[in-house]
Amino acid sequence: MAQNDSNALAISLFSEILMADQLARSRLTKALPKGMEISHFSVLNHLAHASAERSPAQLAKTFHVTRGAMTNTLGKLETAGYVHIRPDWDDARRKMVAISPAGRQAKDAALAGIAPIISEIVGDIGEDRVRSALPILREMRVKLEEDT
Repeated sequence: MAQNDSNALAISLFSEILMADQLARSRLTKALPKGMEISHFSVLNHLAHASAERSPAQLAKTFHVTRGAMTNTLGKLETAGYVHIRPDWDDARRKMVAISPAGRQAKDAALAGIAPIISEIVGDIGEDRVRSALPILREMRVKLEEDT
């Protein structure tokens, strides 16, 4: 494949991914409970499935955001009563974050709002086609993570 064709293919691929991301975020945000943002849901969902508390730095690394951005998100979640933030007993400079019972309920409510949208899209595209796309998208994500 010629360099120009290869560049055009790469640009088309990333244009589609970025546009799909924008449209998905817009649609999902509308389905979330009032005041909840996708970043809030993502952190709550992660904490709900985590086997242990996480530090803000660990969460920032997981979500590929700055510590400041994660501190802002965690502050909003704490104000809403969705997470508990406590000092790290081993290192007083650090904090540890855990999801609260109210946070689990909020995560479940958010999931109930967005699951039908996601399921409808997967159903329209077809489960087999979506399943076949996942390894490629996962490989792209891994490659992008390596480069950060």
